[in-house]
Amino acid sequence: MNIRKKIEINEENCIIQYGSLSLNSKGRKKPECMDDVRTCYMVDRDRIINCKSFRRLKHKTQVYIKTSSDHYRTRLTHTLEVAQIARTIGRGIGLNEDLIEAIALGHDIGHVPFAHNGEQVLNDILPQGFRHNENSIRVLTKTEKSGAGLNLSEEVLDGILNHSGFSNKYGKAKTLEGQVVRYSDKIAYVNHDIDDSIRAKLLSEEMLPLDAVEVLGKNHGTRIDTLVKDCIYNTIDNLDKGSIGVLLSERVGGALGVLRNFMFENIYKGEILKEERQKAQFVVKNVFKYYFNNPMTMPDFYKGIVKEEGLHIGVADYISGMSDDYCLMLFNNIYVPKFVIY
Repeated sequence: MNIRKKIEINEENCIIQYGSLSLNSKGRKKPECMDDVRTCYMVDRDRIINCKSFRRLKHKTQVYIKTSSDHYRTRLTHTLEVAQIARTIGRGIGLNEDLIEAIALGHDIGHVPFAHNGEQVLNDILPQGFRHNENSIRVLTKTEKSGAGLNLSEEVLDGILNHSGFSNKYGKAKTLEGQVVRYSDKIAYVNHDIDDSIRAKLLSEEMLPLDAVEVLGKNHGTRIDTLVKDCIYNTIDNLDKGSIGVLLSERVGGALGVLRNFMFENIYKGEILKEERQKAQFVVKNVFKYYFNNPMTMPDFYKGIVKEEGLHIGVADYISGMSDDYCLMLFNNIYVPKFVIY
């Protein structure tokens, strides 16, 4: 018996009946031989964490753009924190941690430079609109590995596509593991963005909504602990009653929603960072404009996409894959005058 089969047997003994067993995966678009050591979800996790798009997340904004401190979150550190929270919840419930980790590590891989600021620009420009969860699927299936994609399992792609938003036009993920990542993402970004905002002296603990603080806790760690445990115990209780789904309790979920709304009003879309948001959008908009008018200056891979799928899609693929620093460098090279001594 090879190592993978031993792991699959262990999964049958450890994962609850509503969880996702690796041997029951619906598979990949392109069939492959199974690995002797790793299950399909372990392979997917390794492919994601070793791809170039994942490495670029370290230079993509979470909320704060070009900070002078090393301690503010980037899109990469956010991703790792989501994975940690999701694995804790998944283990508590009795789900497949490898599937959870693969979904969590890939969930934001389609984010553009300057986070939701850049996403809004592309959504406004592109005839078909732009959403980072859909772009994550495109990156993982189309643009990674020079167009070959990573050929991930159906359950991983489903969890990534359906991770975004408190409400989602796609509905919830088909697996409980995917639903865990969706809640873990919210738990992570709301609380970690509060932590970064306090570090930046844009917020203080005293400014947070009192009703939410009374439910969740008076500091960063306590709030995450409350949310994680509530998600575990409430989901287990619901499963015991025959309600198949990952859920926070109404009281705790409501408090998280209050904090999230507070962050949107005061930080994400508030006046405090408005000027910086506008600068970032200006950069992305004008870099897009340049390559839309000069597509032959893009790398050959993206010129090929333009030929196959059209100008908007080819330029969007190029822009969305950029890190903040690379996008800024291109903007400066294109638009900022160079000093020449005659």
